[in-house]
Amino acid sequence: MAINDLASEIRRFKEIREDHDFTQAEFAEQLGIKHSTADIERGRTKLSGRIVTELLRLFHVNPLWIYGYSNQKHLNTDHGDVSPKVVVVDQEDQENMVLINQKAAAGYPNNIADVEWYQKLPAFDLPLPQYRNASYRGFQVEGNSMLPNFRPDDWVLAKGVDSLHDASDNKIFVIVMQDAVVVKKLQKLPDSSRVLLVSLNEEYVPYEVSVSDIQEIWQVNSKLTFNIDTYGESSLLRELQASMQELKSQLKTFKA
Repeated sequence: MAINDLASEIRRFKEIREDHDFTQAEFAEQLGIKHSTADIERGRTKLSGRIVTELLRLFHVNPLWIYGYSNQKHLNTDHGDVSPKVVVVDQEDQENMVLINQKAAAGYPNNIADVEWYQKLPAFDLPLPQYRNASYRGFQVEGNSMLPNFRPDDWVLAKGVDSLHDASDNKIFVIVMQDAVVVKKLQKLPDSSRVLLVSLNEEYVPYEVSVSDIQEIWQVNSKLTFNIDTYGESSLLRELQASMQELKSQLKTFKA
């Protein structure tokens, strides 16, 4: 197979190896591959998400550059780059909003740069001006740590953040760690290598994490819920009116 017939990600994978003067066997050892990288470079073996993640971790290679979505070859991961590692587009080359349910979230950190993995997930376009000119993603909430604002099984819609510098204190974010996906408030610390993650539910203790353990940050700006509380303002008003009537009756009895 001629080199020009290979997928662009394969050609760029080989380019990274040659940039560092590795043999195919040496490059395989660096990436944790059992044999050499020859089969990948010939297009016989898939360039997996795990390998792309290793390229990011070891050589600061931008996954979007590998797949042809960016001209920026390297990312400075030591200074808080938490931008989306993959964007998904439709047939008209318009970006779609991918939905990450609780089951998918379990595998998200390990597949964060695997384009084929994303293509198996549901995606849609939300034709509202608030969801233009940026990357958005939907994540399903798990657990009770963000009560009362976010309930289990709610969905949060979040905007991709390019750098930790752009993440404002006390805003709510989806934080993609090396081994988990969480929804938390974020607070920066005097030690710039660490941040504090805070739950809305006060029963959950805040905890610190290393910036180097954060892969992506998405700022939450809206939610989808299927648990509308029927105990709304009108119900509260009726209860208040009933309490006032009861209090009036008790006062009349007291006066009598």
